[in-house]
Amino acid sequence: MRKLLMKIAGLCAILCAVLTQSSAQVDSVTYTTSAKAAETLPPDPAFRMKLGIDIPVAAAGTAWTLYGFSKIYGRDDVTVEKINSLDRNSINKIDRGTANNYSPRAKAASDKFFYGSMPLPLFLLIDKRIRNDAARVGLLWLESMATTGTIYTASAMMANRFRPYAYNPEVSIEQRTRGGARNSFFAGHVALVGTSTFFMASVLSQYHPEWSNKWILYTVAGAATLTTGYLRVKAGQHFKTDVAVGVAVGTLVGTLMPYIHKNRKADPKLSFYPVTGQNTGTGFAAIYKLNRK
Repeated sequence: MRKLLMKIAGLCAILCAVLTQSSAQVDSVTYTTSAKAAETLPPDPAFRMKLGIDIPVAAAGTAWTLYGFSKIYGRDDVTVEKINSLDRNSINKIDRGTANNYSPRAKAASDKFFYGSMPLPLFLLIDKRIRNDAARVGLLWLESMATTGTIYTASAMMANRFRPYAYNPEVSIEQRTRGGARNSFFAGHVALVGTSTFFMASVLSQYHPEWSNKWILYTVAGAATLTTGYLRVKAGQHFKTDVAVGVAVGTLVGTLMPYIHKNRKADPKLSFYPVTGQNTGTGFAAIYKLNRK
């Protein structure tokens, strides 16, 4: 785990440096407004970033996430007496049956989904337009993952909920007494897979509003997230309610973060134009074009 944290920290540091250096080039370009020049202008970026806010938020969230991971996975072992005192009947009815679950094979499969989803947004760079906006999209991805990481680690630190396998006498006492056995709430694997996959679906949808089958992107993201959740429950790593919260957090952050930063000017269906007149006054009007089937 320490090696993984070091790799993540190094990657985030490099990414922040690249984003900071390239942000001036990304957001400080001034365009002329002549009709002739307008023909050669690149399309408006799909996202608008406020670097004075987004970079500190991403950096602070990443720092807290790394700190939080070091704390929740560096907990002191639980005493045998505490483990033996755990009562399945104290678990709510929805989650109680999960206390019988334990599968190292399912855990290994869920880890593949987790680690496989982390670099997944790099495939966005195949798209030329997204590649041209790599600094924006990279910062947005880092901010999204840091947001989910912050929520997850803070929740795990406060909840201290025992994982289902801690209640299972068939699991070795060495496994049940590990400090990480108290990181059940909520499902971090599920939340981060959801954030990464739904982020990809949302970004592609923003850059390609003309695509008619965007639902496929969200279906794939949902399938990956739910499959991870199923495996975590089967593995005895999380209760059903832990997974439900993880799915909600991952889906919302991965979808809403790109939406919040959406550049409304870049929407081809939405157009603005100035209005002047004695009755209307001076200002701007907006027109939104609806698709006709």
